[in-house]
Formats: sequence, C-alpha cells, structure tokens
Amino acid sequence: MEEFVVLVNPEDEVLGLMEKQQAHINGLLHRAFSVFLFNSKGEMLLQKRASGKYHSPNQWTNAVCSHPRDGETYKEGAIRRLKEELGIETELSEKFNFIYKADVGGGLWEHELDHVFVGNHEADFNLNKEEVQEVRFISPENLDREISEHPEDFTEWFKIILEEYKHHF
Repeated sequence: MEEFVVLVNPEDEVLGLMEKQQAHINGLLHRAFSVFLFNSKGEMLLQKRASGKYHSPNQWTNAVCSHPRDGETYKEGAIRRLKEELGIETELSEKFNFIYKADVGGGLWEHELDHVFVGNHEADFNLNKEEVQEVRFISPENLDREISEHPEDFTEWFKIILEEYKHHF
C-alpha cells in the first residue's frame, strides 16, 4: 500500500499530499511526529529499526517516529503508530514542535515539521517485526555515551530531535 505524507509550509498550512518515499527523495517539508517513552526509572525507550526498512535500517531511534495521515491529528497518528509498531497504548502529551532537515543517506532526506510527544510505559510490548527488531530502555547518561562513541548506530533524526528535546527540558 502506498503511503502519503502531508506537505506543509513552515506555518503548518497544508500544501498537498505526496507519496512518502518521493517526499524523502525531494526533501520536501512534511508533517511528522516523534514519541519519547520513559519508564519509572527515567530511562528512555529506544527501538531498533527493522532490517527491511527502506532507509536507516538496523539503527536505534526513539520509541516511535512517523507521519500523520491526511485528516489525522499529530496525536492521533502518534497513538496509532504506538499500537502498530510497539503494540501498546499509553497517554501522550505534546511537548513542542520544530522543523529540521536531515540527510538519511541513499539520496533521501527527512525534512519535517515534527511534533514531539512524551509518555510513560514500563514493559509488555508486542513488536511488529516488520517495523521494529527490538526495544530497550537506557539511562540518559548511557545514551549520551553510546551516541558519542557510536553515532552511526543511531538515526540522524533521532540525534537532532534528542538535542532539541534537551533544550526544552
């Protein structure tokens, strides 16, 4: 099934729809969301992207990052993808949004107006193996160390969003 993203201008006014991979080839600004999940110890959930993903396979990233569908709010999309990728439901609160552009290799770009949500979850995931290889919780200190020592193990957008997240908290 072809997936479409919602193209927008910097003020989040809809310009139209475009097939997802084409939008990534052209580097056009589109709507996106990112979800950060934490456990009761304050550790962040990371997911390792499935090996079959068309870009950034086998790399660690935040709990969920995707695109709302046409007519879907950012939060509705985030809740949908938590269920589709991790098999969970949890309360989410939107913390901020910003625009970024990242070269994800292979002639593809993520250029997104990204709404960032935060939630809490402890365990019991039902992973969609077409999307997610594995998940793990990590302390902020260990995450910073791993990114510093092995930046190639993490998605480009996650490194950008994580830095933006730190500026807000």
